[in-house]
Amino acid sequence: MPVYTYKGVSGAGKSIRGFVDAESDRSARAKLRRDGVFLTELTVATGGRVRRDDTSTRRFSLDMLRRVGGTDLAIATRQLATLIGAGIPLLEALGALTEQVEGTRLKSAISQVRDRVNEGASLADALSQMAVFGDLYVSMVRAGETGGALEQVLERLADHLESQVRTRNKVVSITIYPAIMFTVAIGVVIALVTVVLPQITQLLDSLNRPLPIYTVAIIGLSNLLREYWWALLLAVAVAVLAFRAAVRTERGRTAFDAFKLRMPFFGKIYRQLALARFTRTLSTLLSGGIPIVRALEISKHVAGNTVLGAAVDAAREAITEGASIAAPLRRSGHFPPLVVHMVDVGERSGELEAMLAKVADTYNEQVENSVSRLTALLEPALILIMVGLVLAIILATLVPLLEITSAIQ
Repeated sequence: MPVYTYKGVSGAGKSIRGFVDAESDRSARAKLRRDGVFLTELTVATGGRVRRDDTSTRRFSLDMLRRVGGTDLAIATRQLATLIGAGIPLLEALGALTEQVEGTRLKSAISQVRDRVNEGASLADALSQMAVFGDLYVSMVRAGETGGALEQVLERLADHLESQVRTRNKVVSITIYPAIMFTVAIGVVIALVTVVLPQITQLLDSLNRPLPIYTVAIIGLSNLLREYWWALLLAVAVAVLAFRAAVRTERGRTAFDAFKLRMPFFGKIYRQLALARFTRTLSTLLSGGIPIVRALEISKHVAGNTVLGAAVDAAREAITEGASIAAPLRRSGHFPPLVVHMVDVGERSGELEAMLAKVADTYNEQVENSVSRLTALLEPALILIMVGLVLAIILATLVPLLEITSAIQ
């Protein structure tokens, strides 16, 4: 069903704009007329291409292809909570939110949600039809609607999304500098091997003198990169495709996830990040009134690791049989004692949500500290590697030249 962008005037004389989905232009006009909108312009957006009903010009909207960022979704969620908390009816709040949101994809999704709510669907059912909103979001909203606490649930969702964005931004900001250093190092080495070294190689070959073994090796590497760069790129592409195909299988994904948890240095950080996501999500769901079994099912996917997910599945099955959560988590061996102990204390004290939130805060802080320490070690290591590579190339070409000069003297 096509999505239409419209501009018009409300019954009160206010200029409005938004999105509406309909079978055709006529259906869109009829639907907006029933809502009291007097159209001045109607646009249909299909597959990212926009066509105005009064012109044949077509334009491509790059914004339609962009993902909805966590920040945008968190802002929209908090705005909706504020509007509902102010006593504004849900349908009117969704309409106002559509006007405030800037991203085309999120704006279109909220507009379609508004139309489905206007047709009689619940907010959760309308959200479930949009790929923008995941299981966590839909389940929280459904619990909020059922319990009559939609405003509070939306506030918790906004806090959860903002916490995820802050953690991700901290990790990204810390790793930017080492990534730049590594890229520069690779660029310098490639330039030396493919541009500078061939010119010196011609001079060495013209002298007809035997060359040291390391000079021959570096010259051979230079020739390989210059003549067979396409084969190397093809080999890398094939390896990447084969790896992605293997990871898509259940066995391959399990093996790769287990390897990520066992990696030296990085495995610990990856485990901490996955546990922070899992505990934060589980805490948010439980505080929103989601049943523990359903909350574990959703949190399992948020963790993003099949090995940890299998342990969560075991805990979920144990709960259905009347057992506690902590025992199967302890038996799995994949959850640190801190998590198991806090979950056990939370279950016995009836404050599981608060305990899980504390665990998430602790692991978020540990991730930030671990990444900071690792970055502090990587920076000098990358500099030393770059200097070592450049020095090896220089010596491989300079030593033969010095030997030739000495022989001539």
